[in-house]
Amino acid sequence: MASKKQISVGDLKIGGGERVLVQTMTNSNTEDIVSTLAQIEKVSALGCDLVRVSCPTAQSTIALQEIVKYSPIPVIADIHFNYKRAVEAIEAGAACVRINPGNTPFEGIKEIVKAAKYYEAAIRIGINSGSLEKNILDKYGEPSVDAIVESAIVNCHKLEDLDFYNFKVSVKSSDVRTSIMSYRKLSKEIDYPLHVGITEAGTFFPGSIKSAIGIGSLLIDGIGDTIRVSLSSDISDEVLVGRQILKSLGVLKNSVNIVSCPTCARTLIDVIGISTSLEKYCNSIHRNLKISVLGCVVNGIGEAKNADIGIFGFKKGVAKIYISGQEVDECPDSEAVEKVQKFIN
Repeated sequence: MASKKQISVGDLKIGGGERVLVQTMTNSNTEDIVSTLAQIEKVSALGCDLVRVSCPTAQSTIALQEIVKYSPIPVIADIHFNYKRAVEAIEAGAACVRINPGNTPFEGIKEIVKAAKYYEAAIRIGINSGSLEKNILDKYGEPSVDAIVESAIVNCHKLEDLDFYNFKVSVKSSDVRTSIMSYRKLSKEIDYPLHVGITEAGTFFPGSIKSAIGIGSLLIDGIGDTIRVSLSSDISDEVLVGRQILKSLGVLKNSVNIVSCPTCARTLIDVIGISTSLEKYCNSIHRNLKISVLGCVVNGIGEAKNADIGIFGFKKGVAKIYISGQEVDECPDSEAVEKVQKFIN
């Protein structure tokens, strides 16, 4: 169930009933400060709440100082193999570090915790089915649900034994069922915030579907405090898909929800063109709005009256526009997008 414990990541509160946050990860060379900040600013404008930046080298953690300084959202440093990078990232101002217990020795974890305490940074225990600890893999023979969850619990205890509690946990797998079952089991065992997602979900189309099934199933169960859609695609797509998952479940505030029909032989206006154009226009608008775009009068009038802004095909090539349930305009469908943009503004 939703975590009762609450942690701080920068100026954000995670868990304890707070809203679900959307996260992504830059794919630029972190040492390229300008390119990395450009990516962060782009996804921030789309509504991203947190961003993770890989720090594999000492030069990257040096660059992180400037990235953190100018980033509009909290920065999480992604660390593997060398715990010193995590310490450097925390010293550089990272709000959180993601550590992988599968490649981080306990002596390194102790140093990371020491720095996190001093600088008041958070930690994410990032368990991944592809990089479990050798002793756990030897015990279970495969990255099963039980293996993944045991790794998470063991590492939660390690941080607790070090008197550190400002952390969240993820138990990701590239297999949707394994991810869902791992999170469900872990949520019954611990009360720390959970970062949920399907790791290595693939390219845009299949990856979006896998993520919607996995993340959506967990959120319906009340599991998940931050989410990341992992796609082999532009990082903006990760944010847009993540926000759409939250919108579909009614848990995302300050967002535009577009209802549009699949079209059929009765369609009288360019539903696909209008709805696609409005979707792109509204990606960076953070207000609670419902817009309906319907092809004919069968459901068009009813949906228009129940939307903040409604458009439907009245006759061939002609759209009617409703605002707050009242008809306000009738125009060629080629002019509908421009008119609706003016109403939004």
